[in-house]
Amino acid sequence: MLSIQGLSYSFEKEKPIFQGLTLDVRRGEFVSVIGTSGSGKSTLFKLVTGLLEPNQGDILFDGQKTGKRLGRVGYMPQKDLLLPWKTVLENVLLPLEITKERKQARLPEIKEWLARFGLAEYESSYPSELSGGMKQRVAFLRTLMTGKELLLLDEPFGALDSMTKRKMHKWLLGLWGELQKTVLFITHDLEEAILLSDRVYVLQDTGIKELKVNLPRPRSSQLIYQSEFLTMRKELEMLIHNES
Repeated sequence: MLSIQGLSYSFEKEKPIFQGLTLDVRRGEFVSVIGTSGSGKSTLFKLVTGLLEPNQGDILFDGQKTGKRLGRVGYMPQKDLLLPWKTVLENVLLPLEITKERKQARLPEIKEWLARFGLAEYESSYPSELSGGMKQRVAFLRTLMTGKELLLLDEPFGALDSMTKRKMHKWLLGLWGELQKTVLFITHDLEEAILLSDRVYVLQDTGIKELKVNLPRPRSSQLIYQSEFLTMRKELEMLIHNES
């Protein structure tokens, strides 16, 4: 689905953020990227989306190299970026406005999605009237409406409290299992990375390491208390601090 080969990037007159970075995401996988602040996680997403261009290396979609990456993926940034003057329904319709699709023809489908996301009764509400979890659902649905198979989610739950975050994990895992989309997910949260992912890439000063999450699905939040999970969490923490 996505293959990054020998990627190097640096901002002008600064030391490289990446040198020879290589990773892949297979169709239908849930893959997380984790690392300390400043390790280049969000920069990596901007390179994949086409907002930035690498100094060296290739970014391939389905084995094909292309210089025109803008619009190839669905991208959900750290902040929900909902337009405060638009209703929930109007915010969800934004991708259709950009692609000039006929909104009226898609309205029944979108209203069905709003119901599945638990947002049907809020379609006429404004972002200021929503909880943090609801805002993230709206932002995710807007990303889904791009129709892209590969979704890039940049710390979507980072600003949520722990209880709301757990609810969102359960919700996202159920939705991902149903839709079978491919997800590349940025997080600072070790437990979140392991709970959600098939594999975790760890960005280090010296390069990149991979951790395979060999835990059965479906998963629940109770998994975080099991010995296998705790062992994997310790291993991931060691990788982050470059102790392994």
